[in-house]
This record gives sequence, C-alpha cells and structure tokens, in this order.
Amino acid sequence: MEVNKIYNENCLDTMNRMPDDFIDLTVTSPPYDNLRQYKGYSFDFEAIAKELYRVTKQGGVCVWVVGDAVKNGTESGTSFKQALFFMNCGFNLHDTMIYKKNSSTYPSSEKSNRYTQIFEYMFVFSKGKPKSANLICDKRNKWAGHSSFDGKIEKVKDYSPRENIWEYTTSFNDKIDHPAVFPEQLASDCISSWSNEGDLVYDCFTGSGTTLKMAHLQKRNWIGSEISKEYSELASKRIAPYLTVQTMF
Repeated sequence: MEVNKIYNENCLDTMNRMPDDFIDLTVTSPPYDNLRQYKGYSFDFEAIAKELYRVTKQGGVCVWVVGDAVKNGTESGTSFKQALFFMNCGFNLHDTMIYKKNSSTYPSSEKSNRYTQIFEYMFVFSKGKPKSANLICDKRNKWAGHSSFDGKIEKVKDYSPRENIWEYTTSFNDKIDHPAVFPEQLASDCISSWSNEGDLVYDCFTGSGTTLKMAHLQKRNWIGSEISKEYSELASKRIAPYLTVQTMF
C-alpha cells in the first residue's frame, strides 16, 4: 500500500487494503455527536474501531480525541461509550487524557445551568504494552520539592514527565476552512510521545491534515483517509509545501 498519501474515500475502504499489524500510531478525532457539521457524512464507529485494532501493530497506539454533545439536558456520554467499545475490541485504555482549550468553543449563556465546556478527552489506547513511550518532560517550578524523613526539603528534578492534562490554544494563524481543526502542537506532542522516526502514522479522519503534516515534519511515514473531496484537497494543499521531495523515512 502506498504511504505518504491521502486517500479520498471512506476510511473503512482504506483499512480494508491494509494488512494486519500495519500501523504504529493513529492520531485522530471523529466528527462526533453532530457537534461538527461534516458535509452530511456519517461513519460506522464500531466497524472502524474493529479495523483500527486489526491494522494496529502489537505495541501500537491509537489516540482518539472526542467530546460529548448536550441534548435534552444531558451530555451524550458518547466518549465513554466509544472508549468501552475500543476496550471490547481488545485495546488497553492506556491513559485517559484531557485536551484543555484555552478558550471555549461552545461558551455557556448567562442563563445556562452548567459550567462552560472547555475540554475534550484524548483516549490513549494501546494494543498490548506501548512499544514507544517518549514522555515529554516539562520544566518544574524551581521551588518545588518534598519533605524527606528528616524534615528537610529536597528539590525535585528540574524536568519531569508532564501531567495528562494538556492545554493548547484554539486559535490559528492560518485560516483553514474546516470546522474542527485541532492544534498542530497537540498532534505533534502525541506523535513524538507514541512513535519514533520512520514509524507509520495514520489518521482515519484526515480533515484539514494536521496529523499528517506534523507526522511528516517529525520524519514519520503517514497515511490519511478523508471521505470529503473538499477536505481531502484542502489537506493535500496544506501538506504540499513540505513534500518537495517524496520521502520514505
């Protein structure tokens, strides 16, 4: 199967041509709960989850970014239902992470009886034990420390693995005509954490091509599936400047 290519088709058609144990990492976000108007397309979540498990390598990871709609006074719970189904397919729920936005996409009105929604889940599923775990380390407060048994304060390491709530800006310098673009840094951090150079990264809902662009910049091979011709062309145009030489990492 040709890599470093966007396939303008249903992701089930793309994965159907993939052999078992083919993908090292998937980073994607589905058009969930009608929160995103997606050209009228729908998707068969259960079939996709099963295929993702089949095509993921042993030790591979799938990062699934998803939230919930509020309808008739209740949140849908779609995120939890999907997480449980992934586990039923055989994936481990390696980590339940939070993608916190620095501004709300759906601000609550003054008359709302619920707090403003400002995050989405980033479920990190693994097929067995993750074969790659390059944890990002952040600089700690210089005064951070803990008490030892003799009562003295011991300084902790200057850098240590970050916590599992990641905050990103939701504004973009480039105008991208897509309803659900997630931050490039989010995709970049997921790719660097759960894959290595030369690995194969997949996005079954390519959208504007964020995952594929960041995979290429980090010297990973990649494959994208995008059912919308308009968005497929958008993603291809966005990635084109980085493909001056056709690469096979």
